[in-house]
Amino acid sequence: MLPVLFRIGSVEITSFGVMVAVGAMAGLWIFQRELRRSGLPDGALDAAIFGLFGGLAGAKLLYVAEHLGEAPVLALLTDRGGMSWFGGFAGGLLAGLTTILIKGWPVLPVLAAAAPALAVGQLLGRIGCFLVGDDYGRPTLLPWGVAFPRGLPPTVERVHPTQLYEAAFLALLGWLLVRWRRRGVSDRTVLGRYFVGAAGFRFVLEFIRVNTRVLGPFTVAQLFSLGVVALGFVILSGAAFVAQPIRAARDDEQG
Repeated sequence: MLPVLFRIGSVEITSFGVMVAVGAMAGLWIFQRELRRSGLPDGALDAAIFGLFGGLAGAKLLYVAEHLGEAPVLALLTDRGGMSWFGGFAGGLLAGLTTILIKGWPVLPVLAAAAPALAVGQLLGRIGCFLVGDDYGRPTLLPWGVAFPRGLPPTVERVHPTQLYEAAFLALLGWLLVRWRRRGVSDRTVLGRYFVGAAGFRFVLEFIRVNTRVLGPFTVAQLFSLGVVALGFVILSGAAFVAQPIRAARDDEQG
């Protein structure tokens, strides 16, 4: 692990912060490419920029809320890791969606164009979590177990590098999302699959992560995951509903 890359005076430049910045830049680049591929206005990139700031604020605020009482609020706010993905998801989606609605852009096409960028941004952020030793899993005897002696919190036991598990899955998901879009899969289907895939994997991963259980065996992240998975299935059911009359019309034309 490499939590601090260098210092400028009293300011620490952390690997997590750098990876979040790299993820943001990569995500914006991919989003712009997907907008152009879909014939959507480049101005829709504003939704991603506002979503980025909303996501960072939401990620930090939910992390602070989850860990209240464990440390002073200021210490939680300035923690070198300390970001909740689902807080970022909710904050980013709300800020981005608000921007889309205000500007009058088509909601589903813009969100579907953003899906690959979100997956890539997430996976780079997860690598940042690994580098600072945050969000790791339970102890393991597997040969790829990793100790985080300077982690958040520190551990000298070898644990599951759940950050890398999630990063690997998100790399696959991001590749699939781009492939589906290039093959002409509907915006509803792409967006729904992203929600179900990303949140569903996180739900399963939480069972081997070190996290506080708030409702029986479930963590806050798992409760959020269930909500996002449900939203994804609602979107997918809408895609199926739309596809039925289209298929019927094609059958009539062929008949």
